[in-house]
Amino acid sequence: MAVLPFRPLGMLPELAIMSDAIPHEIIEALSRLRWLAVIARGSSFRFRQAGIDLDLVSTALTARYILSGIIESPRRTIAVTLELTDASSREILWADRLVAPVDQIGDLRARIVAHLIAALETHIPFNEARLARLNDPESLDAWSNYHLGLAHLYRFTAVDTALAQGCFERAVTADPQFARAHAGLSFTSFLDAFLRLSADPAAAGRNARRHAENSLELDPLDPFANFTMGRSFWLTDEPEVALDWLARATALNPNYAQGFYASAFTAMLTGDAPATFGALETSLHLSPLDPLLYGVHGVRAQMLVQQEEHQAAAHWADRAATTPGAHHLIAMIALAANSLAGRHDQAARWRQEVRRRKPDASAADYFAAFPTRDTGSRARIATELRRHGF
Repeated sequence: MAVLPFRPLGMLPELAIMSDAIPHEIIEALSRLRWLAVIARGSSFRFRQAGIDLDLVSTALTARYILSGIIESPRRTIAVTLELTDASSREILWADRLVAPVDQIGDLRARIVAHLIAALETHIPFNEARLARLNDPESLDAWSNYHLGLAHLYRFTAVDTALAQGCFERAVTADPQFARAHAGLSFTSFLDAFLRLSADPAAAGRNARRHAENSLELDPLDPFANFTMGRSFWLTDEPEVALDWLARATALNPNYAQGFYASAFTAMLTGDAPATFGALETSLHLSPLDPLLYGVHGVRAQMLVQQEEHQAAAHWADRAATTPGAHHLIAMIALAANSLAGRHDQAARWRQEVRRRKPDASAADYFAAFPTRDTGSRARIATELRRHGF
C-alpha cells in the first residue's frame, strides 16, 4: 500500500502541515500491521501534486492499494476525506469523511488512524477474496488462499469452517513460512472446539494451540498470531494466561478491534466488569461493524447477567443473537437472559432457534464455551437452561 500526502484545499496556513503529518501518522500505524507492507514516506510523498496518475504511482511504487485524501479547514474546522483505491482496477473500495473543530485536531488524527485500520481489516481481505474467486482454485497462491479462507472463517458454520480450513491448508502448503495462514488454522481449530463442530473438541483445542505456536514461531510480532494464541487458553480455562497474550496483541496493534473484544471476553470470564466494559467500548469504537460484533454484544449481555441486570442483559442478548454471524451459543445467551428477565415468550422463541441451529445443543456445551468464574450467575443460567430442556 502507498499512502499519498493529502491534497490541501483552503487550509489555514498554520494547519497546512497536517496534509503531510496525518499521512505520516497513518504510515507509522500501518507499519505495525504484519499482513500489509506500506511504502515508506520518502517514496510515496514524491507524489503530491493534484491529479496524479494512480497508474504511475502504482507502477513506480509497486503498490497494489493506494490511500489518498483531501484535507480542508472550513470555518475553524478540519475535514479529511479518505479514499482507498485498488490500483489494478481503479475501483474505490472505501471512502470516509471525518470532521472536527480545530481545537480537537488531536482526537481527529487518532480517529482517522483507527477508522482507516478497521476499514483495511475489512475491505482489503474482502477484495482479495473476491478477486480469488475469479481465478482457477488450483492456481491460487498463498495470499489468495488465505484471504479466501478469511471470507469463509467469519460465517461460523460447520461447512464454512471446513472450507476455511482447506484454504489455510493450501496457503501453508504454498508458503510454509506464512505465519498468518498458520494463525488461520488455529482459528478454525478453535471454532471446531468452541462450537463443538468436531467430534473430538479436546483434540481441536490442542490443534488450536499447536497452530498458534507455529504462527508465533514464524512471526512473534503478528497481532493475529498472538490473538489466536490467547484464545486457545479459553479452551483450557486459563483466562489469566489468555489475557497476557491478548494484551500483547493490542500492544502490537493498538487499533486491533478483535484483540480488544477478546480481552473483554476474557475479563468477563473472571468477573472483571470495568475491564470488560472498557474493552468492549474500545472494540466498538475501532470497528463498529466488525465480523465479531455478535460476540461484543454477547459478552456485554453475559457481564450484565453476572451483575443481575437481567432486563439490560436480555436487551443486549437479543441484539447479539440477531446480529449476522451469531451462532447457537449466542442464541443460548439470549434464551437464558430473557428467561432470567421474565420474558418467557421471547426465551421460548430463542429455545426454538437454538434447537434449529444445533439440535443436540446442551448446557454442558454452553459452560464449556463460557467457563465463567462467577458461581452465582452460573447457577442462575443453569437453572434457566434446564427449565427450557437443556
